[in-house]
Amino acid sequence: MMETEGQAIAAPPPLPPPDPTVVLDQLPGKIRQIQKEVGKVVVGQEHTVEAALYALFARGHCLLVGVPGLAKTLLVNALARSLALSFSRIQFTPDLMPSDITGTEILEEDAASGHRRFVFTRGPVFTQVLLADEINRTPPKTQAALLEAMQEKTVTVAGKMYRLEEPFIVLATQNPIEQEGTYPLPEAQLDRFFFELLIDYPNLENERQLVEKHSYAPLEKLRPVMSHEEVIRFREAIAQIPAAPNVVDYAVRLVRASRPNNGDSPDYIKRWVRWGASPRASQYLILAGRARAACQGRFNVACDDVVALAPLVLRHRIIRSFQADAEGKSPDDIITSLLQDVKR
Repeated sequence: MMETEGQAIAAPPPLPPPDPTVVLDQLPGKIRQIQKEVGKVVVGQEHTVEAALYALFARGHCLLVGVPGLAKTLLVNALARSLALSFSRIQFTPDLMPSDITGTEILEEDAASGHRRFVFTRGPVFTQVLLADEINRTPPKTQAALLEAMQEKTVTVAGKMYRLEEPFIVLATQNPIEQEGTYPLPEAQLDRFFFELLIDYPNLENERQLVEKHSYAPLEKLRPVMSHEEVIRFREAIAQIPAAPNVVDYAVRLVRASRPNNGDSPDYIKRWVRWGASPRASQYLILAGRARAACQGRFNVACDDVVALAPLVLRHRIIRSFQADAEGKSPDDIITSLLQDVKR
């Protein structure tokens, strides 16, 4: 209550939260505009852009896997600019230290008083879109420096905790493990990534376009399509999209079937898989399904969303056996078999 000249005036009632269906009406059109904007500098990566947006709206992170020269770095930078989000890049190298990521305290002297004090200098992790370039070229100790930031959205230095600004998404690029000078990511860190996205060579038509254009398109000319406030608003609305019990049940059964110690798992899982996906994968299938549904103009999660997202969510969470290697079975081969055998 507020008082003026002896009279009490009631405070205005709080505004009702916006209808999520109304908020999300604009999202499919925005997605198409972002695709068009990023397409000005990156050719033939529409599905990768879509998946990165799903992860952003579902509060997740992406691992981009592919050989050098496939425009992974350019794609992430262009995506950040089209979303009007702050962008930072870390080039991972064998001599990179954890403090090079998080920041460190330095001794600073006051010119006037002569007093000295420690001042925290923020590292590149304090951004909204973080490109961890060639993350598997640095030792595990430095890779682990990202764990707290990715999971808790905080950084702790010298006993003090600093919170990262939302939205915060890590898009890490990785060269294939078979190449020289790389360090396989620990399973604990792999599990922090929402998706693993495979970046392959362009098809003939896309590569022809790349060669024909062969012109430098300045990133500075990319037009922001979505504001920071819109990203937050879309995130909150997407979190309210319902998932029917049968869809949740399907996602859970699919993930459980990937575990060789589960009695209901197919025989080939017991033969090809050492460790299956954790319950986090079930959660991510539904969370990502909400984002995919919203981006396609739907306000409900369908089993088709789970099917489409299963390779992205599961491929880095299935640890294959030696038998799978011997038979040439990739994680995607195993996931394809599961999608055929687990009934909706």
